Amino acid sequence: MSAINFSITHKSADTMARTGILETKHGAIRTPHFVPVGTKATLKSVQTKDIEDLSIDVVLANTYHLFLQPGEKIVKKAGGLGEFMNWSGPTMTDSGGYQVFSLGTGFGKNISKVAITPTEEDGLDVFKEEHHTEHAKLARIDEEGVTFTSHIDGSLHRFTPERSIEIQHAIGADIIFAFDECTSPTADVEYQKEALDRTHRWAKRCLQTHMNNTEISSKQALFGVVQGGRFEELRKESATVIANMAFDGFGIGGSFAKEDMAGPVRWVNEILPEEKPRHLLGIGEPADIFVGVENGCDLFDCVMPTRLARHGTIYTLDGPAHLKNKKYKEDFSPVDAEKLWDTEQKYSHAYFSHLFRADEMLGATLASIHNIAFMAALMENIRKHIKKGSLFEYKKDFIKRYYKKNV
Repeated sequence: MSAINFSITHKSADTMARTGILETKHGAIRTPHFVPVGTKATLKSVQTKDIEDLSIDVVLANTYHLFLQPGEKIVKKAGGLGEFMNWSGPTMTDSGGYQVFSLGTGFGKNISKVAITPTEEDGLDVFKEEHHTEHAKLARIDEEGVTFTSHIDGSLHRFTPERSIEIQHAIGADIIFAFDECTSPTADVEYQKEALDRTHRWAKRCLQTHMNNTEISSKQALFGVVQGGRFEELRKESATVIANMAFDGFGIGGSFAKEDMAGPVRWVNEILPEEKPRHLLGIGEPADIFVGVENGCDLFDCVMPTRLARHGTIYTLDGPAHLKNKKYKEDFSPVDAEKLWDTEQKYSHAYFSHLFRADEMLGATLASIHNIAFMAALMENIRKHIKKGSLFEYKKDFIKRYYKKNV
């Protein structure tokens, strides 16, 4: 019995965009869908009940972080990720590979999906000052796996493909990912090829470990990850190799530059089997969402909406609004003019601005809810316009308005 069932409901006549239903043991996911990131089994500053009515179907947590805190055994004893965080819907975990490698070959190179500077809140390659030692930077790659140190206390740990799958089995998400090597965007083609071959060998080991546990593999779906950097030949090779393995779906990993994201995503999805879901890992900027959808992606995840919210930036149809700016101190217009979530209260821009200027925790909570609601509404509109055959017009109007100015 399959852990998931994916059905395509509509296809775009002009692009690779499609809508679908991804059924899991804990409910259905409408695709294309944005997946909020709850790194440590929490969407930072937000209770799960606050997003239950926001048209969000699934949340994602991070294997690396849950392994370090509180440990996968505790999550398992709690009944799995969903029970642990009081979320009744579908859940996902990444493999932890991105975080592990950002501590090693990517250390000091600002490794990121779109070459932005990471922060400690992302759980990437930011160390506490007292841990800035050669030991703390250690992430040694060999054929069997990766030895790395905790960004919390510098303690030594080891991930292998088998270990990553075992941890994810214990965490218990509906959809999990194979352990892969996420290379820096600055890596040359020779190293990208070396890492790609290793990722493919690890993918086989992940799949074997997963399938050997028949009880769990009937409940948890495993996605293989396509890598290859910006290189067309490597991307196509990886898509072909991973597509020929018995994965339930696929993740598209690696780092991109914004200007060349469309090509690698299209190359991959022209090869991956159409009947299985595709997740573009770590992508959440609205313009990039459109690129992914048009090129055949079904799922997206990113920390950006909640990270920006915690620093006082909210999404609006007219682009991001930086609420600490002077113009918002006496702006009493409603924040949620679109009625995305604020159906009873009427919070103003001035109130939000006050909360952030006064360092009140409520600011991060309300702004995070708002940004998650904005992303959910964006995806709902994308699904609607794919079905209507008007995605291009919707994208054109949205992009023109959203990116017309930097507030």
